[in-house]
Amino acid sequence: MSSLIHVIGRDLTMKSLMSLPRYNYARIASLNRSFCELIRSGELYRLRSTHQVIEHWVYFSCDPLKWEAFDPVNEKWMNLPMMDTDLGFQFSDKESMAVGTDLLVIGNDMLGGVDRNGKIMDAVESYDSETGTWKTLPRMIKPRKLSSGVFMDGKFYVIGGISSNDSNPLTCGEEYDLDTQKWTEIPNMSPGGGGPRMAPPLLAVASNELYAADCAAMELKMYSKKNKEWVAIGRLPKIAHSRDGWGIAFRGCGNRVVIICGPRDTQNRYIEIYSWVPSEGPPQWMRIGWKSSNNFVYNCAIMGC
Repeated sequence: MSSLIHVIGRDLTMKSLMSLPRYNYARIASLNRSFCELIRSGELYRLRSTHQVIEHWVYFSCDPLKWEAFDPVNEKWMNLPMMDTDLGFQFSDKESMAVGTDLLVIGNDMLGGVDRNGKIMDAVESYDSETGTWKTLPRMIKPRKLSSGVFMDGKFYVIGGISSNDSNPLTCGEEYDLDTQKWTEIPNMSPGGGGPRMAPPLLAVASNELYAADCAAMELKMYSKKNKEWVAIGRLPKIAHSRDGWGIAFRGCGNRVVIICGPRDTQNRYIEIYSWVPSEGPPQWMRIGWKSSNNFVYNCAIMGC
């Protein structure tokens, strides 16, 4: 790297590397020790953030220990290192999220939203990837389990779920304002469905618009912020046949919506990734990736960096 900097200068070198697709970084790191240290330092990612050079990748797991990443623009795959965990964590219920350049996988023997005594909780915490610390936020208006969370218009939303042991699904959502640090209840914000056997609502935010996958009706829905209601706008790809919502990943990935589903039957042992870019017109799903797999999708997160 030192010879390259000597020829074209550090600023131009960093600018050139910053502009390269992220899937090239592994090759760059293998060139020599200086390049490897540069990639590991995170300096390029901080520079990309400053200049708003962002790529959204899909990170997902079809195995208790194995994670993979997929670049939907360049249609490139990358295997992540195997997770080093104990048996308890391997087979626990897990949730995943991407914060900055960190992929967090959180597991417990209880479903999210329930304490060890089976009580449904209203507690909320936020994670700061810069300091590696958790912060307790004000409690939600309603306790919830099996709900979904999304970030949209600079605010955090918790939608759907169950609030009591009678298993009746909640139809409302809650909006958390980061400036006022207050929760506001929003009626009829759940896209429908739900119940003790159903997965949490399958929600995706793309270009600050909220979408839902209704696998029972095989419908793609969009939330009208003006009318505060859900509207069916198209069909889901055939791979999203109903499993009560389990085993399917539905996420916003930058300016696109992606849906990932595992094997459909014993003859088709692979996962498929479909994509739709709302700005390009009505829903038209395009298959952008597939690979062999014997398992459904357990967890999925989107990382933008």
